[in-house]
Amino acid sequence: MGTLMPSTPTQTLYVTIRRDELRQLKDERDQLRQQLAQLNLLLNQTSSAGKSDSV
Repeated sequence: MGTLMPSTPTQTLYVTIRRDELRQLKDERDQLRQQLAQLNLLLNQTSSAGKSDSV
């Protein structure tokens, strides 16, 4: 198999975002991180409880 080469050079896309949009995205990111941490904690607790029940 040969190496695939792009037919055109890579292009850069520039995006403009307003400060309020950036703040909202950061808030959503922080909220999702907190939710993920809570779900991981719950999963670990459930997993630990399952292991202790089977012993």
